This record gives sequence, structure tokens and C-alpha cells, in this order.
Amino acid sequence: MTHPYDPPIQSLTTYLYNHTITNPTAYTSARTALLDALGCAIETASKSTEAQKFLGPQVSGTIVPDGFRVPGTRYQLDPVKGAFDFGVLIRYLDHNDALGDNLASILSVTDWLCRTDETTHQGPPLTMHTLLTALIKAYEIQGIYAQSNAFNTHGTDHVILVKLASAAVVSWLLGLTESQAMATISHVWMDGHPSRIYRSAENTVPRKGWAAGDACMRAVHLALLVRAGQVGVPSVLTAVPWGFYQRDFGGREFAFTREFGDWTVRNVLYKVMPVEGHGIAAVEAALVQRGRLLEMGHSVGDVERIEIRTTRAADLIINKRGPLGNAADRDHCMQFVVGLALLKGGVPEVGDYLDESCWAKSEELESLRERVVVVPDDGLTADYLDLEKKSIGSGLKVCLYDGTVLPEVLVEYPIGHVRNPGTSAAVQDKFVRNMRLMFSDAHIARILAAVEDDGMDISEFVNLFWRQGPSGPRL
Repeated sequence: MTHPYDPPIQSLTTYLYNHTITNPTAYTSARTALLDALGCAIETASKSTEAQKFLGPQVSGTIVPDGFRVPGTRYQLDPVKGAFDFGVLIRYLDHNDALGDNLASILSVTDWLCRTDETTHQGPPLTMHTLLTALIKAYEIQGIYAQSNAFNTHGTDHVILVKLASAAVVSWLLGLTESQAMATISHVWMDGHPSRIYRSAENTVPRKGWAAGDACMRAVHLALLVRAGQVGVPSVLTAVPWGFYQRDFGGREFAFTREFGDWTVRNVLYKVMPVEGHGIAAVEAALVQRGRLLEMGHSVGDVERIEIRTTRAADLIINKRGPLGNAADRDHCMQFVVGLALLKGGVPEVGDYLDESCWAKSEELESLRERVVVVPDDGLTADYLDLEKKSIGSGLKVCLYDGTVLPEVLVEYPIGHVRNPGTSAAVQDKFVRNMRLMFSDAHIARILAAVEDDGMDISEFVNLFWRQGPSGPRL
């Protein structure tokens, strides 16, 4: 007799295969999320020489005639390597919302399926509507698991949930049975999982820029292995002593605060500036305080101390002292991004973090960093964890050498948050700005029209982002 799969695996699969998304707002939000992730990929392909080194077939010269056409590149790859490459492009500059990482798995598999033999496809129709549905469900799976399950407290990086959501959704897209999908999910929990070490303190390294691509690649690979006949382990979570709960989760079971639906995609925090999400509010507050300083006839040089009241999550992830070794280290440092904003008078940009940037070498910025104090606040943390409020706030107070104190500026819903009225326009502006790095306004208009066409083949949509040559004028 076959043992039943652990309940969390069953409930996830039931949602994936049997829950119909009917909320029009969810699909509107999914279109925004889709375009934002694609825009981030184009930005990386255009700007990052580091990321470009990851791209292309594993063995030079390998040709995959029906492969995934990686947006922003001339490459056509198998869906496993394609998921990695596209995941790198989406994430490397840290300008995308965390959940958008899943698009790398979804788009690589669906585009590849479109270009192979569609007549044998057993899964859902390979249309834009299916793509958006897959994105909504991937966001929801990752989002619901992240709400009440602190993987980081066990030293596990959040991309474990990218692997989970992507593997599940890819199983559905491939046309696997529900039993096969559960087997795929069980293989996710069987895996070893990446440590958070590469995002932590002095150990922050560029791996954080390709970790999501790695998770997407593994998700696709696991689903394909199950499609080829690999079986799953039903008690992968609960088995003693080697199940996931005992081995990796402190003996606890997963907790869930809401049912799977479409909440997550409707509550995305978009990054309209390339700053770790928990630091965006502090950057906004810093710019307000800079304006006050100038109005009073002071300069940043008059600042003795900057106090930032923020969430425990921000304190854990981006409160850093000491030397910063690379761009990945700098964009995950609260003191660096706040000091940069104060000195620059504008939001950080991707180039500001690079080793060759004047800011990376700035003694003035280094001195200012030492005067920034980050304090976790119980109230802001509670509001951050409150699913009804879901703020991501920081308060910033400035003390001057002459004894003057600029009262705290509190930003609870920074630009990019669904409750900030400026978010929609800012996200659209970001998309157009990124796309103009590679495409003409006329071509961008074609893309904006295509994303509204639910019946369009996914491969036809992907063609709009592919480059047939290594370089050249904008399309």
C-alpha cells in the first residue's frame, strides 16, 4: 500500500491543480510583475559584465534548435540552463521583487514546450493566460510559505522557496499528474539547501545574485527527472530522524496563516530602486532629512549621528559594520545606502555599488557609515509581520554636532509598496527605462500590447525580447 504524502505537499498540489484564479486584479498584478521581471533582465543584460559571464551553453558551441530564447540575449538554451541564465538576469542587480525569480523556471519551460512538439503536450495551453496563472500560483506558494516559516533562522536561504514554488508550478506546466507533482515537491525537500552565509555580514558575495537562478535550474531539473520516472518520498517532511522537519527545521512543522489563493501577487513590494527591500524606506527618509539639512543651511558634514529605527528583519539582513568587499556587500548594507543617499541627494543606482565607483572608494561615505546606528524596533517589526498592515517601515533621526536634532522621519509604505499611491507609475517608469536600454519605444509599445493578449502563444511573446545577434542597434 502506498503511503500518503505529507499534508503540506498534498495541500500545495491540490491548490496548484484544482484552484481556479478568478480575480481580475490578480491578473492585472501578474502582468505588472511579469513586465517588471523582464525589465530587470534586460537591465542586467545591458549593464552587468559580471552577469554576462554566466550566460550561454555550458559547453561552447552547443546548439539547442528548439530551446528557450533567453530574453535580452542571442542564446537559445535547454530549459535547465535557460532557467539558470534567465534567473541570473532577473536577479543579479537586485532590482527585482524576490518572488519574480520564479519567472525564470516558468518562462524557460513554457517557451521550450512551445517550440518543441506541441501536439504531444499534456499540460495546460501554452498561452499568455497560462503564463500569468503560473506566475500567480508561484508567487502565492512562495509568499504563503514565507509568511510564517522563518527558514533564515535555521541558516537556510530564502531561495529554498523559489525552488519549491518553481518545481511545483513547472510540474503542472509539463503536464505531470498530481502524484508526479507531489513526487517532485518531495525531491525539493530531500535536497541539500543553500546556506544564508553568502548574504551575511562580511561573507556577502556575488553568489546571492545567482542563487535564485540556481534554485530555478534545480527546480526544472527535478521536475524533468520525475517526468522521466523518478518516484518521490511521501514522508519527506515528517520522517524521523532524516525528514526535513527534524534535519533542517528544528523539529517544527510548517505553519500557515492563510489559505492559498492570489493574495501574494496583489501585495508585491516592487524595487523601484536597486536597494535591498528592507532598506528602501530608510533611503526615502534620508532624502527627506537631507532636504531639511539644506533648508537649515547645514551640510551632511555637520551630521554627528544618524539613528535608524527599523524592523528586526532589516537589522538581521542589512545592518553591517566594517569593510564592504564587493557590490553585493554594498547593496545589502543599510549604512551604505543611507549614507550614499544623503551625500548624493538621490537614490542609489546599480553603478554606485561597483568597485570602480567613486562611492565605493569614498572616505566621506565611509566616515558617514560609522555614524549610522541601526536599532530594531518591536512596533515596526510587529507592523511588518501583521498581514493586515504589512508595512516595511523605517524611521530616521539626524543629530548634528551643534546639538540640533532633526526629528524622526518615519516611512512605513515606501515607493514600491502596494499601499503607496506612487507605486504604479514608478514601476511602469522603471520598466520603460530598462527596456529603452535595448529596445525602441515602438517595440516597447508592441510588448505592452502583447502582454494584454491572453491567447498569444508564449513563444511569440518571448520572441519580442530575444536578440538574434550579439549586439546592434535597438529594435
